[in-house]
Amino acid sequence: MALVKQIMGSPMTEKSPLLPSNIFKSINHNQNQLCVNPRRSIKTRIPPVKAAISDDLAKFVNAEKAVTFKVRAVLTVRNKNQEDFKETLVKKIDAIADQIGRNVVLVIHSIDIDPKTRAPKRSKESVLKDWSQKSNLKSEKVNYTCDILVGSDFGIPGAISITNKHQKEFYLEGITIEGFACGPVYFPCNSWVQSTNDHPNPRVFFSNQPYLPDQTPAGLKLLREKELRDLRGDGRGVRKLSDRIYDYDVYNDLGNPDRGSEFIRPILGGQKIPYPRRCRTGRLPSDTDILSESRVEKPFPLYVPRDERFEESKQITFSTSRLKAVLHNLLPSMVANISKKHDFKGFSQIESLYSEGVPLKFGLQDDILKKLRFPNIVSSQGGGLLKFDIPKILSKDKFAWLRDDEFARQALAGVNPVNIEKLKVFPPVSQLDPEIYGLQESALKEDHISGYLNGMTVQQAMEENKLFIVDHHDIYLPFLERINALEGRKAYATRTIFFLNPSGTLKPIAIELSLPRALPGSQSKRVVTPPIDATSNWTWLLAKAHVCSNDSGVHQLANHWIRTHATMEPFILSAHRQLSAMHPIYKLLDPHMRYTLETNAIARQNLVNADGVIEQGFTPGRYAMEISAAAYKNWRFDLEGLPADLIRRGMAIPDPSQQHGLKLLIDDYPYASDGLLIWEAIQTWVQTYVTQYYPDPSHVCNDSELQAWYESINVGHADLRHETWWPTLANVNDLTAILTTIIWLASAQHAALNFGQYPYSGYIPNRPPLMRRLIPDETDPEFPAFLEDPQSYFLSALPSILQSTKYMAVVDTLSTHSPDEEYIGQRQQTDTWTGDAKMVEAFYMFSTEIQRIEEEIERRNRDVSLKNRCGAGVLPYELLAPSSQPGVTCRGVPNSVSI
Repeated sequence: MALVKQIMGSPMTEKSPLLPSNIFKSINHNQNQLCVNPRRSIKTRIPPVKAAISDDLAKFVNAEKAVTFKVRAVLTVRNKNQEDFKETLVKKIDAIADQIGRNVVLVIHSIDIDPKTRAPKRSKESVLKDWSQKSNLKSEKVNYTCDILVGSDFGIPGAISITNKHQKEFYLEGITIEGFACGPVYFPCNSWVQSTNDHPNPRVFFSNQPYLPDQTPAGLKLLREKELRDLRGDGRGVRKLSDRIYDYDVYNDLGNPDRGSEFIRPILGGQKIPYPRRCRTGRLPSDTDILSESRVEKPFPLYVPRDERFEESKQITFSTSRLKAVLHNLLPSMVANISKKHDFKGFSQIESLYSEGVPLKFGLQDDILKKLRFPNIVSSQGGGLLKFDIPKILSKDKFAWLRDDEFARQALAGVNPVNIEKLKVFPPVSQLDPEIYGLQESALKEDHISGYLNGMTVQQAMEENKLFIVDHHDIYLPFLERINALEGRKAYATRTIFFLNPSGTLKPIAIELSLPRALPGSQSKRVVTPPIDATSNWTWLLAKAHVCSNDSGVHQLANHWIRTHATMEPFILSAHRQLSAMHPIYKLLDPHMRYTLETNAIARQNLVNADGVIEQGFTPGRYAMEISAAAYKNWRFDLEGLPADLIRRGMAIPDPSQQHGLKLLIDDYPYASDGLLIWEAIQTWVQTYVTQYYPDPSHVCNDSELQAWYESINVGHADLRHETWWPTLANVNDLTAILTTIIWLASAQHAALNFGQYPYSGYIPNRPPLMRRLIPDETDPEFPAFLEDPQSYFLSALPSILQSTKYMAVVDTLSTHSPDEEYIGQRQQTDTWTGDAKMVEAFYMFSTEIQRIEEEIERRNRDVSLKNRCGAGVLPYELLAPSSQPGVTCRGVPNSVSI
């Protein structure tokens, strides 16, 4: 009985002579880390699965032999809520086959080496015993059990291998093993276990105990190395959807040369057009261009590693959103085919998109719906999918978009608050090569703005930090000649000058509009200033619309796509290729990599591809991705952290006496002031975490996996790998800075740029994604028509009804939180994601700080002195408020780039 009590976990100070002494040393050394903190979370605690210990726990033959006893493994498997007929049939076949030996087999691997065989210790094979009995359960999660025989000298379990002999894959959320003296051992899995029909080798899952490479227990070293080799693959072959291989490739799959010359697009990535790398699929080349990868068109999925695919609730959300897009695209297409007039006839017609739905002529709406036989999801929502939701910009003041102060406020608190800079030189100076683009002198003169500076000269205003600029000149001008040759596209390269009022708000005081020198019959540059009469009022309104159109393109292509989607993919690929799931840095980064590869694959298939949504909906058209490549040339990882970015743009100056170590030039800069709270919380959490595992700088340098991860990032960013600005990775501070920047970009930076798209852009006049007409002057043949009916001219310059509704449907989808969203300060298996109790506790502290930040943001949004986020008709700034409900909410900071 004494032996049984020891095995079941009673006090271990009295060692049994039947058990080897090394087991006690091992258990006592690790038990504080293996047993998690029992303190309950305020909001996010997910209770761990509890398993019963087998009744037949201890059996032994004699005192000279090791005792054999049972431990119990409980596997938590997540069911699909919606199965098609084939899946249901295969599930029933598996239940029958399970009873005759085609089952799920488990083997536990010890952290120790067998002293006799010098091989890692393993348990005998055991099978799940209740799969067939529970196969018909309809609950979301089902716990399956398996009793496994191990010897008393087995040591601590460090890994489990699973062989799935069924025909169907299953999603394994986690495993709990009870029966060992150290207490429960947890194995976070969150992975698909494939059938041996597709992948013959067993899947290996490691316990939640983190190990640096040189601390890996002897019994796990070979498993750790093999798992990473399998994830890297050999760089050959076509990837199957069930594969788990992470590799790099260039963007040679955006075009479709097999459809015709108009669908050919340049390859992005390489010396000619530098670009980040994407996840390799290995698809065969197209028929007409051996360098271009063949296309996989919707609804067929692109390859991403199996565990990167959306979970079911996310897929359902996307399906619903896609249905919305079909409805919003299909019906306007019919209207366009029937109607002779494609433009909006008045602002009331735009507003009718929210009240009456997509306009249909001749009462065809009911007839069309009957013929199309839409799924029940349409009728269950009472036809609501036919209408657009009212964008937030109209919710408090539907005329707010007309005001100059709102136009300026959105540069600080809108969907693209990352382009505004302090004006450092006047007139502004272009950095374009004059030998290629000519001498690009600005048309802005002091006379244009001196009357708006409250008596100051321009130099005085700059010295007192009163002048700011949003400058899109250099990124657009090289492409304008080609853009303006496209049908239905007209654009300028814009610069907008803002003056900081004493109240802390901005006002626009000049807009410079530039055209390429080669464009005949037009002024190459003109400056528009605030209106003084009716005609100049409409000219000013058109100028602001062109600025917003420029800004929409830069926001989507340079800031949103490049800075948070495309540049993050190499970091994620490298993490999976080089960092073991046991590595503490992998455990830290794991929630910040969720869904990003799948999101980017969907973008390559539907959004950024030739004739995709971005090309159809935004000013640059077919040159959109080349503009994103131009932005990538100026991308610098070392300046992507929030403090560095603010200082780079001149929006803050270093000041150790201030909170966060810097002073904002505009105190009421909601994106920056809220963002710095989140940045500091992330930094503190990362610093605490990293210090736990790297108490000495040499540990960072000697961590083979960590250094391989950082070096491999240069494969994913191969075209910039020789740049001298890449941070070094030699100590804890270096690592903290790198990881803080990655987590910031994946979470808060992406949220700030993404989830306000429909709330601000869902009303087209506020933020048109493209413009179709230039601004006429007195010499222009269109000028009389402009004078005669300026409203019609303005509306005809905006996107057409079809273009607008397609764009609105897309940004509605992109702005949507799914029900399974994980927000910053949350993570799956809150108590058991790591076996390090100190880090579980530290994460709870981080989560508490995030909740405090949310309360502070809510307080700021009630502060009437902060006029850029509180006032009559002013929208609160909530894009960095950490939590959110599902749907389009204009708030919420998910952990990762998940949409």
